[in-house]
Amino acid sequence: MAQTVNILLNAADRARLEQIVGDRNCPLKHVLRARIVLLSSDRLPVLEVARRAGVSRPAVWRWQQRFAEEGVDGLLRDKTRKPGTAPIAAPVVARIVALTCSEPPGAVTHWTGRAMAKAFGVSLRTVQRIWQVHHLQPHRLRTFKRSSDPAFAAKVEDIVGLYMAPPAHAVVISIDEKSQIQALDRTQPGLPLKPGKCGTMTHDYKRNGTTTLFAALDVLHGTVVGRCMPKHRHQEFIKFLNAVERAVPAGKVIHAVLDNYATHKHPKVLEWLADHPRWVFHFTPTSGSWLNAVENFFSALTRRVIRRGVFTSVVDLQDTISAYIRKQNADPKPFVWTKPAETILAKLRRLPVPTD
Repeated sequence: MAQTVNILLNAADRARLEQIVGDRNCPLKHVLRARIVLLSSDRLPVLEVARRAGVSRPAVWRWQQRFAEEGVDGLLRDKTRKPGTAPIAAPVVARIVALTCSEPPGAVTHWTGRAMAKAFGVSLRTVQRIWQVHHLQPHRLRTFKRSSDPAFAAKVEDIVGLYMAPPAHAVVISIDEKSQIQALDRTQPGLPLKPGKCGTMTHDYKRNGTTTLFAALDVLHGTVVGRCMPKHRHQEFIKFLNAVERAVPAGKVIHAVLDNYATHKHPKVLEWLADHPRWVFHFTPTSGSWLNAVENFFSALTRRVIRRGVFTSVVDLQDTISAYIRKQNADPKPFVWTKPAETILAKLRRLPVPTD
């Protein structure tokens, strides 16, 4: 494309173009086009016009030609582009949404974007846009477990009440054990994290034994009493209860939240409980371990210490766990439960009643 137009401006066009350039509220693209025409009218070479306007030579030629054909008004509007792909009809979108929410044919368990695109003769990106607008994610699945405990409501109200309004002159603790923690050592050293590359770890490992962590979380203060033991029988549980007993100041009633593991209800444990009248056990409902606050501590311990840890022995694993507990107790965070029992029960009442 070469320069084929000589710009000649009359007084009216020049005044209008200068007004556009001087108008601070005018779109920048209009100002730029008007400046190109004004510079061109001064008989400057195209290269100099492009340099002063900060554009390319083809841009100068383009707007010189547009001004010659349509005048100042042609600089203020963009040419209509060719129409793009027609939007998907609403009935087709509705059918895609409905089919996504239904069972796919064959042995597959859920629809994929490519399978849906093939079924309707549209592009994968079209299906993805429709799913995004309607908040559909067929690849995701949420699991649930509804408790069958007949005393579920009473236990929820009891435990949530302890969390949200602990009794005066009492300590509320959450107790559980994390059993069979493996001391895993990798077969080869991994590579550290680098910019642009994630850390590496071999998929195979060496087993160097296991340990069981008994932990008690003080709900109000966030401190943890933890003991690593080789087994998780009632004997070890009683030893741990004695450790907690020594850690809690005298004169405080101890409300302990536990799950329904058989060790917690062993006759020897119940005898110990009878000999320590300041202790009160509160058992979570069946399939209701989410009510046990110490599970949050176990989750953080697994993510931050155990899952990616390398341990050459059980002692090494136990030392690492103990160090994490000491760090936790150095800067404890109180456990805060925010959902009232009535809100939990109301949500469960909205669920369909299971049938046999």
